[in-house]
Amino acid sequence: MQTVTAELDLEVSRIIKAPRDRVWNAWVDPERLAKWWIPHPLICRVVSLDVRPGGAFVTEMSENDGPFAPHLSACFLDVLAGERIIYTNALTGGWRPAANGFVTAIITLSDHPDGTHYRAQALHKSHADREKHEELGFHDGWGTVVAQLAECVETKT
Repeated sequence: MQTVTAELDLEVSRIIKAPRDRVWNAWVDPERLAKWWIPHPLICRVVSLDVRPGGAFVTEMSENDGPFAPHLSACFLDVLAGERIIYTNALTGGWRPAANGFVTAIITLSDHPDGTHYRAQALHKSHADREKHEELGFHDGWGTVVAQLAECVETKT
């Protein structure tokens, strides 16, 4: 388990009242991911979701039914089915360096008596990047999408 460094990293976690496999499936199924990945009322479109090391992770967003714009272009670094996803926007799919990446995310799922402990860590290369991410609304944004994920998986659909 990665240790969060207050100087460089940010974290959100939540107990989701659903089994871990349901949370995992909401992460790796493009149709389900699109439902919770971006804070509403923004709309998400999953362009690529190749959940394997080196696989591409590309999403777009639309506001007020406008045209879709880039949201995230990243590369999966590590995937352990049902337990962990690590991706970074410092690389794009196929291990290609990205122009302006600044974060590596570690998503971990573990069993909890009430369901699943969901932990999302955002690792940055500098304190300035961490501060920028926090000022951009990290806690509201990532906290909102975790709440949306919980809503999707806690109600059986």
